[in-house]
Amino acid sequence: MQESQTTEFKQIWKDEYLKTICAFANSDGGTLYVGIDDLGDVIGINDSKRLVEILPNKINNRLGGIVTVLLKQKESKEYIEILVQKTYAPTSYNGKFYQRSGSNTIELNGGNLTNFLLKKCGKTWDDIAEERFGLDEISLDTIQKFKYLAKDRVPDIQNEINLEQLLRKLNLYDGDYLKRAAVLLFAKDPQKYYIQSHSKVGRFLSETDIQSSDIIEGNLIDQVDKIMDVLRLKYLKAYISYEGMHRREKLEYPYEALREAVINALIHRDYTNTSNLQIKVYDDRLVMYNGATLSSEVPIEKFDKPHQSKPFNPAMATVFYKCGFIENWGRGTTSIINQCIEYGLPKPTFEYEWTAVVTTFYKTTQETTQETTQETTQETKKISTKERILVELQSNGNLTREELAKLVGVSSEAIKQHISNLKTEGKLKRVGSTKSGYWRVVNK
Repeated sequence: MQESQTTEFKQIWKDEYLKTICAFANSDGGTLYVGIDDLGDVIGINDSKRLVEILPNKINNRLGGIVTVLLKQKESKEYIEILVQKTYAPTSYNGKFYQRSGSNTIELNGGNLTNFLLKKCGKTWDDIAEERFGLDEISLDTIQKFKYLAKDRVPDIQNEINLEQLLRKLNLYDGDYLKRAAVLLFAKDPQKYYIQSHSKVGRFLSETDIQSSDIIEGNLIDQVDKIMDVLRLKYLKAYISYEGMHRREKLEYPYEALREAVINALIHRDYTNTSNLQIKVYDDRLVMYNGATLSSEVPIEKFDKPHQSKPFNPAMATVFYKCGFIENWGRGTTSIINQCIEYGLPKPTFEYEWTAVVTTFYKTTQETTQETTQETTQETKKISTKERILVELQSNGNLTREELAKLVGVSSEAIKQHISNLKTEGKLKRVGSTKSGYWRVVNK
């Protein structure tokens, strides 16, 4: 027997150990042994009978909970076993709240305390009403984007023209007020309310030497594409070839695995944490740091195996699922691992450090040969500039003129002219506003 999440050893009794009992009650329950040393060996105690008499009332009076106190004996040495049940109401000791983290007892404060109290009340952070936020602050472009993405899983959503009714169908209202989930998912400017909800991407030459960086703002539905775009266009090498109108792009890391990791990070983030999602790109690896509070039911050790889905922000996760961002509940991390292995890369790792989930993708050192580069160049010449533009926009309708110019290899003014011609020909359509809309390729 050894100390764990649910087991603690003490050689003698001290009233300060009431905080350990408090932590057990606020976690999954547990057992406190008195008269056993740190190695799990029974050393016995002298006042065992007195403690058995006084501890039940002392614990009840100080913590407001009922525990079972038993007198045990091993090899003529007496020790005490205190059985603590999990409580469904918050338990405090001297006005403070404690929980178990592994074999340690920790005091809850700040965002951790907020989330703990919400959970005990059957609520989550994203499910709380944001009374300062109004319907007029919802991005209609993002709503249109969501309706388009959700057409397969929620077919009737396309026909809903009343904005309030649509958001109520998504369970994003609490009475007369929109929830925090609605702010992060659909607001024009969610950082106005939650400044920490932006993300950062940077290129690092070493742990301390940063070469360049970008800040990604906006709502979470838009952030997914923005993060992937900046990674693909600025931070990652890509080897591109074309087969007719079909674009073949091979990044240093599997695109879908990176996208899955970004989506997981945004959905499971603890938005009471003042840090933001950080993606650091090194020569040999890509590391994502995401402030999160892990569920005791899904510890970090289970991330590389199929596991129960426990979204930290369930209201937001449900919307992400409906628009196709989440494919399978509880299989995101295993999917990331499998995609990397199939791509010929090492298995990515998942660690929990200082209230952050750290996901690391590793790169192989193999470089593309000159022959492959030449073949790619030759293949690229086989399609016209207008076809290249359609291919790029089919892949990502959020690209700007400047980004298209960089990808296609012509000037921004040339891109403007080609887009005008493609619109006239009925091959390209703009959805939403000039600033925040996107391009849709019309397949005839």
